[in-house]
Amino acid sequence: MSKAAWQNGKIEVRAKLPEARGTWSAIWMMPGGWSFNDGNWPDVGELDIMEHVGHELGKIHASAHSKDYQWQKNTQKTNTIQIDDVHEEFYSYILEWSPDVIKCFVDDQLYFTYKNENLGQSKWPYDKPFYLILNVAVGGAWGSLQGIDESAFPQTMQVEYVKVYQQNK
Repeated sequence: MSKAAWQNGKIEVRAKLPEARGTWSAIWMMPGGWSFNDGNWPDVGELDIMEHVGHELGKIHASAHSKDYQWQKNTQKTNTIQIDDVHEEFYSYILEWSPDVIKCFVDDQLYFTYKNENLGQSKWPYDKPFYLILNVAVGGAWGSLQGIDESAFPQTMQVEYVKVYQQNK
C-alpha cells in the first residue's frame, strides 16, 4: 500500500501475474486516509486497475465501485480483457483518471471506460485522493471459487515498476 495518495492523473504498473488456481492478484486504489476498519465500503469508492483470479487465467478485470455501482448489487462499472500469457510476460496495467472519465488499459489496449455522470457521490466518489495497493491474495470469496491448488505455491506478482504521473498545477 502506498503512503501517498493521488487525485487524477495516470498510474502505470508493469507486472507479471501469478497463475495458480486460488490466487487473486490486484492493482487497486482506495481513498486516502481511509481503511476498511473505517467502514462505509464501497460507498467511499474503489478503483480496480487490474484484478485477476487464477481460475480464470488471463481474464483481466477493471472496475469502479461506489454506493450505487457495486458488485453486491451486480451494478458495478466493469469490463474485462483476455491476455492469455499474463503469467509469462510483463504487461503495463494503466489507469487514466480525470474529473470526467476513468479509463483502464493493458499496454495500449483500452478495455474499460467509465464517464462521470455528474449525479453525485453515490455514483462518482472519485473527487478525492486515492492511495495505491498491489497485492496477491490466496482464497477469498472470488479467488477460491474453483478451490485452491496448494501444490502450485509459492506464487508471486512480479512488479517491474510503478509510475505515477500528475499534472503540474
